[in-house]
Amino acid sequence: MREDMASLFPELEKDLVAFHNKGVLPEQKIRELMHTGRLEATEAITDDQIQPASIDLRLGDVAYRVRASFLPGRHAKVADKIKSLLMHTIDLSKPAVLERGCVYIIPLMESLRLPEEISGRANPKSTTGRLDIFTRLLTDYGAEFERIEAGYKGRLYVEVVPRTFSVLVHVGTKLNQLRFIRGIDLPPSDSKLDKLDKAESLVYLANDQPRNAVISEGLRISIDLCGSADGEIIGYRAKQHAPLIDLTLINHYDPLDFWEPIPVPKSKSLVLNPDDFYILLSKEKLRIPPDYAAELVAYDPSVGEFRIHYAGFFDPGFGYGNNDIKGTHAVLEVRSHEVPFLLEDGQIIGRLIYEQLLGRPEKIYGKKIGSSYQGQGLSLSKQFKRSC
Repeated sequence: MREDMASLFPELEKDLVAFHNKGVLPEQKIRELMHTGRLEATEAITDDQIQPASIDLRLGDVAYRVRASFLPGRHAKVADKIKSLLMHTIDLSKPAVLERGCVYIIPLMESLRLPEEISGRANPKSTTGRLDIFTRLLTDYGAEFERIEAGYKGRLYVEVVPRTFSVLVHVGTKLNQLRFIRGIDLPPSDSKLDKLDKAESLVYLANDQPRNAVISEGLRISIDLCGSADGEIIGYRAKQHAPLIDLTLINHYDPLDFWEPIPVPKSKSLVLNPDDFYILLSKEKLRIPPDYAAELVAYDPSVGEFRIHYAGFFDPGFGYGNNDIKGTHAVLEVRSHEVPFLLEDGQIIGRLIYEQLLGRPEKIYGKKIGSSYQGQGLSLSKQFKRSC
């Protein structure tokens, strides 16, 4: 074992078997990566970037408009690919517009010098997903989006494609987030998840009654097309050619300028138009205990030709708090692939994968740390007024 790893993770000295197991780093371990120079940035990393089991990443001061999305592959750096595909350069030291339908590659402020036993996995932030901003992390010599190989040393980049709304961003804007994983990336065990459900009640219904989780390669989630007893809508469909959205503005925009409310369908079904973007809600209220993090599988062809979630990370304490919250609905960003697709109320639409943390985080998801969506029902991103 390397000396620097022993100092970063002293528990490894006591349990060499645990060294080979997979585990997500909680926020205090992320801070250790910072303090040991494994996680660096061009400007000091701030406290509000560190989430219970991830770090928010910040845009650098320049964006490159490119002709096409790409992966650098095993033999190239991201900067080399940018040069061959570059259309123009955008200065982000002042607010700048990223146009819908365009592909941008943006160097991030953060960079890594990871130990050989630590890898990473990225996702868009919740607000990013709810605005239909498609983001994917890139690394030099990377053969996969959103994945950082164990021991990676180098810069980080993000591909940004606003799909529905043009957005105003600037240096320091946070669009995506990164988790760190120690050890071999083994598939989670359904039997362990079943035991966790029996101990913690991972699923509640709208009436706050617990329900046994449906577990098969993760916790199965279904769609709500009936709405609440007093609700008149079950979701939103994004309007085409809507105004620009400034991501710095909170509780600012009238939702009706950007979204078409979807009334409760009499048929309890909804046909997804492949050209449209939808905000819908899970039927279940979900709980993530503080010792766990979770990720929603974004695209699963076994349940249908649609993408159900852009921002798939669920933090420790989501819908749980200090064991005083009886679940929180998952807001789903839905887009059909290629063809119209019929969704019916209660239909299984995705899998939530639970992963154990390497220790309980010192802070958990909730209002105390500025989390925007704890206890949410059907809700748009934080840029829109809540009164409408």
